[in-house]
Amino acid sequence: MKLSLVFATALVLSAGQPAPKSESLHYNVNWPSGLSLGEADLTSVSGESGLTFGFNMDASIPGFAVSESAKSRATAEFCSIELQKQGTRGKRKVDETTEFDSSKMTATRKTQGGGNSDLSTSSCAKDALTFVHFLRRELAAGRLPAQQKVYYGSGYSVRVQFIGTQRVTVGNEVVEADKITATIKGASEITADLFFAKDAGRTPLLVQVPLPVGKFSMELAR
Repeated sequence: MKLSLVFATALVLSAGQPAPKSESLHYNVNWPSGLSLGEADLTSVSGESGLTFGFNMDASIPGFAVSESAKSRATAEFCSIELQKQGTRGKRKVDETTEFDSSKMTATRKTQGGGNSDLSTSSCAKDALTFVHFLRRELAAGRLPAQQKVYYGSGYSVRVQFIGTQRVTVGNEVVEADKITATIKGASEITADLFFAKDAGRTPLLVQVPLPVGKFSMELAR
């Protein structure tokens, strides 16, 4: 189920300027028709020991419930230290931790009941939550990250492109937003549309994810 991965990768919490002590954003997850599918929350905390990011989503498709909770720790330079994620996808349960070792350029993925596996990484590897925080900071500085591997369990090749400024409706308000496409490639490939407010922090307003049954969205709750 790619929905939770794309939302986790696509949405961002860090500010373009020094990160606030804490930030919390709430989103509505919607069907292509606009009807509610569920809710999601994003949190960010900065402290002397580094950065902590969180993502929680509860959504329900008939016959298939999705519950996802992820927590990431990273350095002030947006280099991942640890990613934890738990949840359910239908009848399948997810419970795993990925620990990053920048000196060895490896990441060790530990899956509950499934053993351990090692992945090769760069010296400043980024999990999905950390990467999107880094993306938001780069956007605020007028830059885009280069294509790179991003980790959310497995490693995924992620490429982002700036499309232009568009007017989007968030709630009942029409606002100008910068549109970014994120192409995420693993065993298969999917491209999501991301819309960021033109404020100093590049607040994520809207994410649209195309799936075979239609385009799902996650919209900031005003």
